[in-house]
Amino acid sequence: MPRMEDARAALKRLFGFDDFRGKQAEVVARVLRGESTLGVMPTGAGKSLTYQLPAAILPGTAVVVSPLIALMHDQLRSARANGIRAATLTSVDADWRETIAAFRAGDLDLLYVAPERASQAGFRALLAEGRLSLFAIDEAHCVSEWGHDFRPDYRQLRPLMDAFAAVPRLALTATADRQTRADVLAQFGIPEEGLILAGFDRPNIRYAIRQRDNAARQIAALMAEQPGPGIVYAPTRAKTEGLAQQIASATGRPVLPYHAGLDPGTRAANQAAFVASEDMVVVATVAFGMGIDKPDVRFVAHAGVPKSIETYYQETGRAGRDGDPAQAVMLWAASDLATARQRLAEVPEDRRAGERARLDALGALIETAECRRAVLLRHFGEDPPPACGNCDTCLDKPGVIDATELARKLLSAAYRTGQSFGIGHLAKVLTGAEDDRVRGRGHDRLSVFGIVGGEEAALLQPLARALQARGALVANAHGGLALGGDARAILSGSSAVEIVVPARRMRRRGRGTINPTDDPLFEALRALRRDLAKEAGVPPYVIFHDSVLRELAQTKPQSRADLARIGGIGARKLEAYGGALLTVIRQY
Repeated sequence: MPRMEDARAALKRLFGFDDFRGKQAEVVARVLRGESTLGVMPTGAGKSLTYQLPAAILPGTAVVVSPLIALMHDQLRSARANGIRAATLTSVDADWRETIAAFRAGDLDLLYVAPERASQAGFRALLAEGRLSLFAIDEAHCVSEWGHDFRPDYRQLRPLMDAFAAVPRLALTATADRQTRADVLAQFGIPEEGLILAGFDRPNIRYAIRQRDNAARQIAALMAEQPGPGIVYAPTRAKTEGLAQQIASATGRPVLPYHAGLDPGTRAANQAAFVASEDMVVVATVAFGMGIDKPDVRFVAHAGVPKSIETYYQETGRAGRDGDPAQAVMLWAASDLATARQRLAEVPEDRRAGERARLDALGALIETAECRRAVLLRHFGEDPPPACGNCDTCLDKPGVIDATELARKLLSAAYRTGQSFGIGHLAKVLTGAEDDRVRGRGHDRLSVFGIVGGEEAALLQPLARALQARGALVANAHGGLALGGDARAILSGSSAVEIVVPARRMRRRGRGTINPTDDPLFEALRALRRDLAKEAGVPPYVIFHDSVLRELAQTKPQSRADLARIGGIGARKLEAYGGALLTVIRQY
């Protein structure tokens, strides 16, 4: 069997590299020894080389399972350009007969397939007719329900691999937290010692998160700083096309939209133009990027909040794959998170707690006053230094509030209620809300009941996220908050807590705002009002004025009788909208 000396020779011969980078050598060595492996390596770390190189020197064919045809074809061209005998077997390949014949004859080093095909009985029968060297599973996090992009077809790969038990398995991903990594190992039958963790840091990417006021103008300013290619992620197809037109007009740069609603020809042409361009910007939904192996993307911008930290990490990772400086900028509004929390009700109940934990982690990243890179890396289980010097919070320290005393109150409430309740319940206890659940559990008799009021109450949500970001509060699988990290140091007064001043709170000194305390409940109520207005065919202000929504967000009424006390809610509106209002309010 080939040894590492052979691998290094092939590395130089096929790829022109004198030596491996990072953890590549460890992964390749295990593959050559026939040992199954999970490689967690950041985008740009050379994951594809860890199977392409062994495939070129091991006897037999390596079967590579990849989720996107575009990505397979990109890698196919790259492999062939390096002298590796490769082919794809997909629904769009006209040469499938030649590919099957080449496999049977032993003339392929690499065979790329999609998970849907790999799980079919006919494909298993085909593999029995040739010699296999390796199973390589790209985007391996897709097998885990704990992952951010679960795909049931990945669960069908285990029986295929078990049918060829002597063939080693190499699972690869750039985005998997500790729980997802454990699940991937179990689902693919890889031993724990087979985990090789290369780290998640992308030091060449400068992270920045800013409040969104005019996305087109803000992205145009970013493009003025970055003349190279860029990707802008927008939340909907309509916003994709509108934003593309706006920034093209503002900058004069070539800008194209990309989303699943475009006809296939236009979509393919836009993608091809971007791949070939040196300065083009694509405005896209999340359908774009996973299949793009373009190394010179200079910036990735989000015009809204992504689904999770894992999604954010994966999408921002498409910037600077060549190792040169790149930027990742997220533009957000409180309504983004409020809407995302509303949508949790649509998630199956058995996955809701996990999705809520992901959303809380994303909120913590957005609202932190700490180094963003440190928060990001801690999410994936690393222990980074407290400052990176290459993110917005390190380069331009935001305005902060000393929230130590409020943090002690919140941590005390979490402890005294049994470390099993979420921030919604803890906030009700701390603010002394009249609530059946609070009374039923006797939490209205605790010393922390009703000790928070006024402006402090509006800071409980961002404070909870900040404490989770630093690990002082830890969410369990059911969304309850328990003490962790330096919680006891905070409670004893030996550790301080600062949180970012909510942006609208800071601007209050200048111009007025409809949501001066940046309250996510207010934004959720605005979203509800928009839906009600659309259904009724009237302007939103006909439903309720902003002043009504502000009072609702501040007082959080829990019954129709409470609602009736709010100025601006008459009997008819109470009858028509009371139930919908209470449903939203009770989520916070």
